[in-house]
Amino acid sequence: MTLTQEQATWFSQTFSQLAQNIGQAVLGKQEVIRLVLTALVAEGHVLLEDAPGTGKTQLAKALAATVQGSHARIQFTPDLLPSDVTGITIYDQQQHRFEFHKGPIFASIVLADEINRASPKTQSALLEVMEEGRITVDGTSHEAGRPFMVIATQNPIEQAGTYKLPEAQLDRFLIKTSIGYPDLAAAAEVLRGSHTKNRAAALQPMITTSAVTDLSDLLATVHVDDALLHYVAQLAEETRRDPNTRLGVSVRGAVAMMRAAKIWAAAEGRTYVIPDDIKALAGPVWAHRIVMDPDAEFSGASAEGVVARVLADVAAPQSRVSVA
Repeated sequence: MTLTQEQATWFSQTFSQLAQNIGQAVLGKQEVIRLVLTALVAEGHVLLEDAPGTGKTQLAKALAATVQGSHARIQFTPDLLPSDVTGITIYDQQQHRFEFHKGPIFASIVLADEINRASPKTQSALLEVMEEGRITVDGTSHEAGRPFMVIATQNPIEQAGTYKLPEAQLDRFLIKTSIGYPDLAAAAEVLRGSHTKNRAAALQPMITTSAVTDLSDLLATVHVDDALLHYVAQLAEETRRDPNTRLGVSVRGAVAMMRAAKIWAAAEGRTYVIPDDIKALAGPVWAHRIVMDPDAEFSGASAEGVVARVLADVAAPQSRVSVA
């Protein structure tokens, strides 16, 4: 089954309406908003890394307010325990049985605020649920449900009291991006509404969780030409061959690219993926998955530079993508 043009148009219109709604709280950042929405519909997770005061938490709250469903915020701190995230099994003396009490991770959209302040042990509590959508406690698995999305924030400036996210954790984020400071026009508009402390609180829900799931299910119907599949596979392989990298894009990273590209294409009103979709998403989807060689990094090489190089060196398919 292939996505019809009518479905693609509906998808694009819905996607734009959601972006515009979130844009009322996060001014002048439509590109970042579209990336976060792409991750939501692709059933992935987002890592927002930026300086304090740029609107990371506001963006996460605005997305949660736009989707009608369960939301949770976990403030990550050094003393946070894994059970504070996942939940705990407690013995009920009246019923004479053990009962599982769900933690805040059991929500449709979970804001993991300042995720790098928690210990590696607590960070690891997210590994299973971010990859498989379920949590195992005391040998029993519990489904997180659909949709399920983690939006994590971290501040790269402060190092004291923080723990660097391990590569396995970073690889589970579909997209890593930053918001950055607004331009002058957007900044002036923010100051004009400075009497409103939380812009996201004024947003009205525009879509139900079941409708988000419906959008996600359309992902399988977006057409991808075989030439594009080989293109993505070759790009990923080239990042692994780059002399400046110690670890390139994983197979999970290549799969993540295809999922994101399909959503990006449908959001543009197309029924098929084109090379420009891959190029637009390569940085946000792949750069955080690349582990640089320390000597190369010390010499000024960067993961973003590796992504840019492979995009320049690997020829994209030239012929117009055919729709099956």
